[in-house]
Amino acid sequence: MESCSGNMTVLRPIRTSKQENGEEEEETALLSPASRMFHEPNYNIHIVAIMGWKVPIEVDSVKAEIQRKLLKHPRFSSLQVMDESDGSRKMRWVPTTVNIDDHTIVPQIADDNMDTDKLVEDYISNLSTTTIDMSKPLWDIHILNVKTSHAKATSICRFHHSLGDGIALISLLLSCFNKSSDPTSLPTLPVSSSSSSFSSTSKDKSNLSISNKKSNWYLIWQYLEKFWLFIRLLFNTVVDVLLFIATALFLKDSQSPFTVARGFDKSSTRQIFIYRTISLDDLKFIKNVTNATVNDVILGITQAALSRYIQRGHVGGKRKFLPERMRCRAAVLINLRPALGVQAVAEMIEKNATVIQGNCFGFIIIPLTIAQLENPLSYIHKAKISMDRKKRSLESQCTFYFLQLFLKFFGFKVATKLAQKVPSQTTLAFSNVAGPLEEVSCAGHPLAFLAPTCYGHPTGLMVHACSYAKKLTFAIAVREGIIPDPDHLGDDFVDSFMLIKEAALAKLRTKVD
Repeated sequence: MESCSGNMTVLRPIRTSKQENGEEEEETALLSPASRMFHEPNYNIHIVAIMGWKVPIEVDSVKAEIQRKLLKHPRFSSLQVMDESDGSRKMRWVPTTVNIDDHTIVPQIADDNMDTDKLVEDYISNLSTTTIDMSKPLWDIHILNVKTSHAKATSICRFHHSLGDGIALISLLLSCFNKSSDPTSLPTLPVSSSSSSFSSTSKDKSNLSISNKKSNWYLIWQYLEKFWLFIRLLFNTVVDVLLFIATALFLKDSQSPFTVARGFDKSSTRQIFIYRTISLDDLKFIKNVTNATVNDVILGITQAALSRYIQRGHVGGKRKFLPERMRCRAAVLINLRPALGVQAVAEMIEKNATVIQGNCFGFIIIPLTIAQLENPLSYIHKAKISMDRKKRSLESQCTFYFLQLFLKFFGFKVATKLAQKVPSQTTLAFSNVAGPLEEVSCAGHPLAFLAPTCYGHPTGLMVHACSYAKKLTFAIAVREGIIPDPDHLGDDFVDSFMLIKEAALAKLRTKVD
């Protein structure tokens, strides 16, 4: 593994060859423009899946499982090669023979005189200063058979973002797992409740329509309601797109302990990765008490944690920040392609079909409340208001097509600057992934936790949330030298969650009384 420092390996020009019968062979596939963007020096992003295990890892059995599953996918057994034949500098997928040993790293990092948690944390952080050698397919797995306070062993699966979006890659990774309770069954991922709630609403409206089918006033009211919803959708979309353009041009968040200061050299600093786990059942309890969604609660906890961090005085002792005057926003990357289930992914792998179709994403920008609120549940209520507002907007779709226009008319270099500029103008990047509903195992190794994150992004702070069985893990990536005491920030996520849970319990007791 070596650091490329943004320089790209260039192999021989790709040329189509002729078969003996004179027919031209099928040309190697091009990388999509969106995937090509991730090879630009300031947007060279890697996805990292940190996994804790309940038992030490038997390396050979894990390698055999990867060989049997992942390597069947073309993108995990293909090089990304620069095509210099026509001067376009396009990149193509070129199939190659994969040596699994080149992609499996088992370092010896045990040190009796050092905290093992710190050893593992430093190892993962040091990875963020490197890139994957482009002379091989752009993925690898690092296996650390070191016992920590979180797990008996830790592995880090690393993928270059050009392979595909995070949700597709995590689904592909989970296809190597089975339920711990039933080794013959694949993991089950949560199904969005939006469809069921929509069906329920439609059913209620249908019953109401039957009872009022002779009422012309009811039909008029229905049309007026739909027209009003359309006007709101249109208005919200226009406002959001204008704010997106303003952010790309000049609108920057307030300077805070979480933002990258002007002149800070991001290329030479490590990412520090912190992960904290909370109870998913307790989170769902908060969701029910506040009549919110899981995403609302996750965003509310994030707002509370950032507010708590600032209020506790972690500002480096140089400058006083006034939360009530801060403009603080989160840039969220939205996957616009429907996610495939683990079962579908496994079946496609067995048929040697292409599972990952590249990157298809748009942006949304969510305002954050950074303030000391008297009632901890207020963070959830404010998050719900922001999220409900974004659901009535086509911001992600519009920003996707906006980016496509830039790719078509200005090329991937200009489009990359746009994709890099928008998050860099905000305070943090935010994402969440739904993991398996039950405990799972890979090659007989039961999984303790799953914490996906990434590095190479232009923001100083990134927050990922991932559910697994009855747990939810916050993976927090902070740039070294920007945020003082990053471990305290991780603790603030847990402390904020506990305070919100206590407030929810108090509210429930008040209702009962």
